[in-house]
Amino acid sequence: MSEVFTLGTQLETGGRTGIIHTPHGDIHTPAFIPVATQATIKAVLPETIASLGAQAVLANAYHLYLQPGPEIVEEAGGLGRFMNWLGPTYTDSGGFQVLSLGSGFKKVLSDQFAGKANADTDIAEDKIRRAQVDDDGVWFTSHRDGTKHRFTPEVSMQVQHALGADIIFAFDELTTLLNSYDYQVESLERTRRWAERSLREITRLMDSHPERPRQLLFGVIQGAQYEDLRRKSARDLGAMEVDGHQFPGFGIGGALEKENLATIVRWVTEELPEDRPRHLLGISEPDDLFNAIAVGADTFDCVSPSRVARTSAVYTRTGRTNLLRSENRTRFEPIDDSCPCYTCTHYTRAYLHHLFKAKEMVASTLATIHNEFFTITLVDRIRTAISEGNFVELRSEVLGDYYGQKV
Repeated sequence: MSEVFTLGTQLETGGRTGIIHTPHGDIHTPAFIPVATQATIKAVLPETIASLGAQAVLANAYHLYLQPGPEIVEEAGGLGRFMNWLGPTYTDSGGFQVLSLGSGFKKVLSDQFAGKANADTDIAEDKIRRAQVDDDGVWFTSHRDGTKHRFTPEVSMQVQHALGADIIFAFDELTTLLNSYDYQVESLERTRRWAERSLREITRLMDSHPERPRQLLFGVIQGAQYEDLRRKSARDLGAMEVDGHQFPGFGIGGALEKENLATIVRWVTEELPEDRPRHLLGISEPDDLFNAIAVGADTFDCVSPSRVARTSAVYTRTGRTNLLRSENRTRFEPIDDSCPCYTCTHYTRAYLHHLFKAKEMVASTLATIHNEFFTITLVDRIRTAISEGNFVELRSEVLGDYYGQKV
């Protein structure tokens, strides 16, 4: 797998730097990948995201399947050309949205229920059943218009192949922290079989279109909060081979309890092959980034930087704050005087406070620029610190300032 990933500096804890090689350029890791859900980072131009230092973007197969349709993106020449993004692109499999938006219970799948594993299990599993999961795939209802749709591993691969991203993900079943252990075992076996089918189908599709750039299909590790299941999933997918093809990288998915994030990621990275990249889905908080990178996660994506920006929440060196707070009305200073982003070098908190109060669209643009720059740059600094041998010092400094306590 050396043609896909070049390993760089390594920490004793498992953290490392590296380079992921894709048809549209290299990704130097660790790296934060901004989320362009519907082929756009909301409120911000792709050119602007590139200027902030983003090396790649991640779009969502579920959303693009529903609108405008993968055939439109394919006709445009693929995701990158469609959205005028020149660098590497990712698409996720659609599994999260199929089982959240498609069944109408959204955040039940995420950290809202951290610490409540196995509680109300029957209710959670009933909601999973409402999404109509079976061994072949999932029936789901469009959140846009209520129409019924079917995703299988083969359909997910066909959609992602048409979208044409450089890095794509195998179709998996996402469980919740509320599911019983027995259900997790059953689901994990289903995900393993779906991984095999995903690998077989994408190989068939790429062999049928040799003129297209080869896509990198990442297998997705599930297993919730259970060590035996996480390790089994990593071993199974790490060793999986279908018709001579293996996964060139891996995604670490599922609902994770924040306090156990590093432990769960470590279980997985200890089992996965060292020469292939690991992408942790849905993470962007500073402590989570440091903790996951320390134990071997390479890339990350999350909607949070842009999502909270649209509510006037912004990151600073000393923590998150809200621009709508009355104290910002007459603060004629940047969001963060240590930040060199476009927003901080051109606009004041007072102006941004006014824009949000007036409900001007540019408020979301300026806040998103700052938040994405903050997150992208933080991970870049971590990458440099690993290379220069001062990861521990940077972690103590950044988290101490951000959370207001010694780390």
